[in-house]
Amino acid sequence: MKRTLSTLLLWLVAAVPAAALDVPEKGTVEAGLDRTAYEAGGPARLAVVLTIAEGWHVNAHEPTYDYLIPTELVVELPEGWPAAEVAYPPAERATFAFADEPLDVYEGRVALVASFRLPAGAPAGEHPVAAEVTYQACDDDSCLPPVTVREELALTVGPGGEAANERLFAAAGGGGPAGPTEGIAPATLALMLLLAVAGGVILNVMPCVLPVLSLKVFGLVKSAGQGRGHVVTGALGTTAGILVSFWALALFAVAARAAGAAVGWGVQFQQPGFVTFLAVVVVLFSLNLWGLFEIPLPGRLASALGGGPQEGVAGHFVSGLFTTLMATPCSAPFLGTAVGFALAQSAGVILAVFTAVGVGMALPYLVLAVAPGAARFLPRPGAWMETVKKVMGFLLAAAAVWLFYVLAAQVSPERLAAIELGLLALALFVWARSRAAGMGAGGRTLRHAAVAGIALAVAGTLLLATRTDAGAADPGAAGAEARSLIAWTEFDRAAAEDLAASGRLVFVDVTADWCFTCKANERLVLETEDTAALFREHEVVAMKADWTNRDDEIAAFLADHGKYSIPFYLLYRPGDEPRPFAELLTKSMLRDAVVSAAAADRTARLD
Repeated sequence: MKRTLSTLLLWLVAAVPAAALDVPEKGTVEAGLDRTAYEAGGPARLAVVLTIAEGWHVNAHEPTYDYLIPTELVVELPEGWPAAEVAYPPAERATFAFADEPLDVYEGRVALVASFRLPAGAPAGEHPVAAEVTYQACDDDSCLPPVTVREELALTVGPGGEAANERLFAAAGGGGPAGPTEGIAPATLALMLLLAVAGGVILNVMPCVLPVLSLKVFGLVKSAGQGRGHVVTGALGTTAGILVSFWALALFAVAARAAGAAVGWGVQFQQPGFVTFLAVVVVLFSLNLWGLFEIPLPGRLASALGGGPQEGVAGHFVSGLFTTLMATPCSAPFLGTAVGFALAQSAGVILAVFTAVGVGMALPYLVLAVAPGAARFLPRPGAWMETVKKVMGFLLAAAAVWLFYVLAAQVSPERLAAIELGLLALALFVWARSRAAGMGAGGRTLRHAAVAGIALAVAGTLLLATRTDAGAADPGAAGAEARSLIAWTEFDRAAAEDLAASGRLVFVDVTADWCFTCKANERLVLETEDTAALFREHEVVAMKADWTNRDDEIAAFLADHGKYSIPFYLLYRPGDEPRPFAELLTKSMLRDAVVSAAAADRTARLD
């Protein structure tokens, strides 16, 4: 009877607003953010400390009885930002006269911490953030009506942030704020560095690197024929080129994130100027391997991949740079996890993880540098190398064709044709330069004219690539979709979430024309009769998010799921959290996820 009366009284009291009763507040609230400024895409924390008056307590976040009002923190963030996750401290058990058993309560001072992540495209400046704390104060005999306290804060997006509100976060037992570098468990960082090294090693055998790797092996064969010293020089030069290029990528990622731009693995391929630059380099390498010129371009670019009898440190260094650039369209196993982790952390962690990827990619060359005797397992130099050299020129020409395919989705057909004409002119002037050899004074004039023509062709081609136009024509993309086995629709995050809420399965494919791994998964797993039949059987809505060109909404979607590289696959499931997939997709993996999600939905409907 006593408990029944107490319950009734508490319900009646809770139903009356605190303001209407002029209830005295038995707690004070302080709130603060853990940094003075944040980088877009980075983590943030907000602490709220509730100090409770002596002789009073508040109910735990999950109170013992349903009729008790829980202590709750609600964080309001700008529209479109990912929701915050609130961590509540463990409750204390205490006995009170109005309850038949001990209750879970908070006494003294209680700290609530909310963690969230800024969108990758969050603009610089101040953004409003609010924290609302609801609590019900009770003493040993009775409880007051619930009270809601609102604290409004300003979160600054921009560089130069410092730690702040250490006292509030220390109250939460965290030893102070945990901005990006800070608060990462050593074991977690060590694991990510190990994954980064493994991902870098695997990059060496990905399709986008194989043409360049074969040329590198060709260069090492030549070095082996010149002695152990040349093997060590070549291996160290290549390693240095790989590491420097990864450091440059890390610095680019840090600078881009500080400026509020989207960051991720391979995003430089979203720029037609960069793709065209690579096409120019690839064409020059192809012409060099076909023997059309042996002139030393800046940085010995021409001879970097088998151009001369002795490449030297500079040539091997440039080849290391080129190897890394060609690797970035591929996402190897473990690489996406490590890079995604790094890009959500501070500049120091980003640099450490990218260095680990570079070390992994350079590991075969480091082995040769440490043990040059291993070069004896390489083929012996001979006349066969001239034939292989010409064949490898065609491999690089095939890489140029792929780069044109990427450009076709980024520029208009007219501009693509103009870029191709520029490269044709480049090849013509290189040929003219090679024909001028041994022609005396007239040959010297022709050579000078040809060199000027090469420079103009390169400059004009790159200038064409950096111009802005309407982009690629839509009919080509529409035709490609029409030939697809799956009825893809354009990605719409809100629509996907609504469809899942209504009971539909939604599969999202984040892809790009420059992503080798994406195309391999599409060819081997997605665009197959088996997968098409699976989607039809379970009425899966297929959505494609094309990240070939820059798209801040897709970048924010990836960042919200802790991803900064593609491919990325996600299955929205009714009544359950979305299910992400690994970078290397398999039919069995996809089938198991779809079938189990469909079965769970049917069971839930029956219940």
